[in-house]
Amino acid sequence: MTAIREALPQAPRPQTAPPVRLALADYLTLGNALCGFMAVWQLASAQVGQLAAGVPGPLERHDVTAAVTLLLIAAVCDLFDGRVARKLGGSDMGAELDNLADVISFGFAPAFFVVVWGSTTDAGLLPIGAAAAVLLAVVVRLARFSCQAPGSRYFTGLPSPLGAVAVITVVLLDPPGYLGTAAVLLVAWLMVSRVEYPKPQGRVAYGLLAAILAGVGCLSAWAVDAPAGTALLYSGCALLLLVVLTVPFYVLLTRRAVPQDDAPAVAVPPTREG
Repeated sequence: MTAIREALPQAPRPQTAPPVRLALADYLTLGNALCGFMAVWQLASAQVGQLAAGVPGPLERHDVTAAVTLLLIAAVCDLFDGRVARKLGGSDMGAELDNLADVISFGFAPAFFVVVWGSTTDAGLLPIGAAAAVLLAVVVRLARFSCQAPGSRYFTGLPSPLGAVAVITVVLLDPPGYLGTAAVLLVAWLMVSRVEYPKPQGRVAYGLLAAILAGVGCLSAWAVDAPAGTALLYSGCALLLLVVLTVPFYVLLTRRAVPQDDAPAVAVPPTREG
């Protein structure tokens, strides 16, 4: 009888859940998720308030500025949680928390931006489809990133934080409905494409932080209706889109110039995308 029992397939034994012990990096990740949620709440409450007051149309400048600033703060948290985890240590839940937070802040939140913007255009339901494409692209690229082997110096596809910022940039530029929808779909495609982007390490990471701070400054000037605020906003948005579109060509040229066997390898565990 004992031999028969051992031969039969055994049901998996229940495993004890790991203790909930968050590291410092995890609190940055949770801050990322919270900022994404607050950005969506800011947009939703502003739109509901305008509809209740019978004032349809684009949202007030200060409401948009507050939501975008929250997402920029989320991007800063995402940029540094991985660095903090590598220096001070992280928890076993760090990678899972990071992916979940990124879906909120860089998937759902920018998609909601597109939905709100699309309601003021003449493009019909096309912006809704573009918003869904952004959300699904972020989910797919985060899943693909989790399956990648460590050691690469490049992201495959546009990283989701940069993709979210690019989507919001398109919304802030407020192009015609069909043109804006096409631009958002292009960003969604870049996130799931095979186009390579360098990982933010060293000077690149601090350069991205400087760009984010510059974006906050431009938004602040635009929000308080400074004399050159609108020009600064449009110039900053155009520069960001130019970087997103031209960096892959720079990577392609540098990789052709340096043989892959001679290029220094930097081992970076694929635990966090930021």
